[in-house]
Amino acid sequence: MSYVTKTRPVEHVSRGRRFVGAVDERLGLDALRYPVPEHANNLAWSLGGLTAVALVILIATGVVLAQFYDPTPEVANASVRTIVEDVALGQFTRSLHYWAAQAMYVLAALHLIRVFFHGSYKRPREANWVIGLSMFGLTFLAIFTGTVLKWDQEGYEALAHNLELGQFLGGAGFWFSTSFAAHTPILVRLYSAHIMLIPGLIVILVTLHALLIKRHKISNHPGLPAPAPDTPASLEHGGPLPPARSSLVEVTTPPGETYLEAREPFTHHLRRVGALGLVLLGVLSIVAVLFPPPVGPTPVAGVEVTKPMWPFWWMFTLENWFGLPAILWGGLALFGLLFAVPFIDRNPKRSWRTRPVAMTSAALVILALIVLTIFMGITTPATHL
Repeated sequence: MSYVTKTRPVEHVSRGRRFVGAVDERLGLDALRYPVPEHANNLAWSLGGLTAVALVILIATGVVLAQFYDPTPEVANASVRTIVEDVALGQFTRSLHYWAAQAMYVLAALHLIRVFFHGSYKRPREANWVIGLSMFGLTFLAIFTGTVLKWDQEGYEALAHNLELGQFLGGAGFWFSTSFAAHTPILVRLYSAHIMLIPGLIVILVTLHALLIKRHKISNHPGLPAPAPDTPASLEHGGPLPPARSSLVEVTTPPGETYLEAREPFTHHLRRVGALGLVLLGVLSIVAVLFPPPVGPTPVAGVEVTKPMWPFWWMFTLENWFGLPAILWGGLALFGLLFAVPFIDRNPKRSWRTRPVAMTSAALVILALIVLTIFMGITTPATHL
C-alpha cells in the first residue's frame, strides 16, 4: 500500500508580500533599500528629509487653498478673507501653510549649515551643494510670492519693491515689468509661479538631489574614524549588515584594525524621517491653531508702512542703509558666495577643527545676518519707494 503525503512549502508567502513583490518587480522599489550609515538617522543629518516633509505639507495645504483663492487683484484680498471666515477648516489650512513655509525655510537653512559644518559639500558632492542652494533660493522666492498673494498692505509693498528692482535691472528684470504681459495682471503671473513654476522646479531638484545622494552615498561623519585604505569596498560602501547590532562594528584588516559604522537600508531611514515628520506636523498644527496669521486690509497705494516677513529683514536693513538696490546686491553677494564655497574651499579635510578659515568665515557671515535682522526688528519702517 502506498501513501501520498501532502506537504506545505517551508515558507508561506502571504498575499501582502506577493503584492509587494509584484509591485517591486515592475517598479524596482527595492532599489530604495540601498545601505546608509547609522549616523544618517541623527536629527542633524535628517534635516534634509524634514525639509522635504515641510514641502509635502505645503503642497497638500496649497492644493486646498488654491480651490478658493482668486488671484484677480480686485478680489484677491477678499478671497483670502473668505477662506478664513467661510471655508471649513480654512483658517487652519491657511495657518498651517503659513507656518510650514517658515519651517521649510528654517529647516533648509539648518540643513545647509550642517552640510557646511561637516564638509559634506566637498568632492565629489559639489553639484549637490549647488542643487541644495538652488532649492533654498526657490524657497525664498516661494515665500515672497506667497506674501504678495495675500494682496494686503504688506504684499502690495513687497511687490512694489520688486517692480522697482525690475526697473533697476533694465532688460534683465523684464518679468517683473507690468508691460511684459500687459493683458494679464502681474498678481496672476505671480500666482502661476507660486503654484506651478516654483514648486515644479523644487520637485525636479529634489529628485536630482536624491539621485546624487544615492550615487555618491551619504557622506561619512568626519567625527568618526575613517575606513582603512584597504577596507573591502563592499563594507566601506555599505555591504550586508554585520550580525552585531552596535552602531560601530570592528573589522580587522591586514595593516591593523579600523572601525566601520553599521549600516541599514535606506527604507529604515525613511521610517525614522517619517516619524520625525509626524512630530513636525503635530507641532506645526498646534502653532497653526494658537497663532493664526492675520488677514491684512486691502492695500493702499503710495504708502510704505509695513515690514516684510522676517526672512527678508536682513536685506531691508541694507535697504535702510544704502538704498533700494542694496536688496539686490546683498542677495546676489550672499548667494554668489555660497555657490562658490565648494570651489573656493579645496581643503580635503572635513572636520571643523581642521578648517579654521572656512569656519571663521561662516561664523562671521551668520553673525552679520543675525545682526542685520535684529536691526530691522527694532527699527520702524522707512519709506524708500
